[in-house]
Amino acid sequence: MKTASLFPLLRLLCLSLTFFCSFMTHAERIRDLTTVQGVRSNSLIGYGLVVGLDGTGDQTMQTPFTTQSLSNMLSQLGITVPSGTNMQLKNVAAVMVTAELPAFSRPGDKIDVVVSSMGNAKSLRGGTLLMTPLKGVDNQIYALAQGNLLVTGAGAQGGGSRVQVNQLNGARISGGATVEREIATSFASDSVLRLQLNDEDFSVAQQISDEINRRFGALTAVAEDARVIRLYAPQDSAARVRFLATVQDIPVKPGAGDARIIINSRTGSVVMNRHVMLDACAVAQGDLTVEVSRTNQVSQPDTPLAGGQTVVAPNTQVSVRSEGGSLQRVNTSADLNSVVRALNRLGATPNDLMSILQSMKSAGCLHARLETD
Repeated sequence: MKTASLFPLLRLLCLSLTFFCSFMTHAERIRDLTTVQGVRSNSLIGYGLVVGLDGTGDQTMQTPFTTQSLSNMLSQLGITVPSGTNMQLKNVAAVMVTAELPAFSRPGDKIDVVVSSMGNAKSLRGGTLLMTPLKGVDNQIYALAQGNLLVTGAGAQGGGSRVQVNQLNGARISGGATVEREIATSFASDSVLRLQLNDEDFSVAQQISDEINRRFGALTAVAEDARVIRLYAPQDSAARVRFLATVQDIPVKPGAGDARIIINSRTGSVVMNRHVMLDACAVAQGDLTVEVSRTNQVSQPDTPLAGGQTVVAPNTQVSVRSEGGSLQRVNTSADLNSVVRALNRLGATPNDLMSILQSMKSAGCLHARLETD
């Protein structure tokens, strides 16, 4: 084969590799778009006591439950406290303990816990959490927590010239709870698994179903609705795990999705997930005016006999101005990004920006989902 004849093949190979790399770059895995229904963590909560504080505990006159809790704990250890005893417990604090029990946790596993003061303790620094049962929503004990607290919130900068003190009434214990009971799950017994989309979308659900069927055969996956995809998995537990691991790594290239605008009313920030275009409209808010106009621009050839074609192209102009005309910005595209930038340059307040966007949405010239935080 001649060398010159290799160039078309090499060019075709390069184009194929470029397209494949571009697809893989923009593709997302199914695991990034979905979760397995029923496979989730569970919240645990418990009430306990922290001891060993350096005089920064609860003031017992204002928090009688701390004294009562300590008396009950001592009675369980065989120590009787005479009634009417005024215990000065400056080194003890009543706390709430919370944790997240991961899915498929087994007895003996370690999980992190968060300890938060519920009285008037000044600080939990240097304290030790006594054995605290952690219960689930069914009031059953699933873990036991105990250990030394780690409080991160105080520090000095610049040789001690600047001291920064944060919240000292909250602490963590890494691996501070031991799982005592596992939560029953139907993952290994059900013949049908369900993938749940993070955001409901009919097109993405159907695309994921098609990709799974293309890999494993027809009717392996069925999109039930815009949120749930039903999977027919193998009965064997090991094969089921391998099947689900392969499914989660399948690349999917979802579309752009719904246009969405999120406005933070406190900070005035605007977040858009894609370029949002505007239709013709005019909005006046205070001394600000936003005008969007659409006209048709006709392009004709110079001579009628030249064989050219007359082209009619839409032309959009956006103008944002203040009442005094001190600043004016004119754009040739109806892109909301440029409108927001122009409003910021004019000194528009967050309330002005929200009012203008809501008015555009109500008038029907803003085709996007508008959300306010």
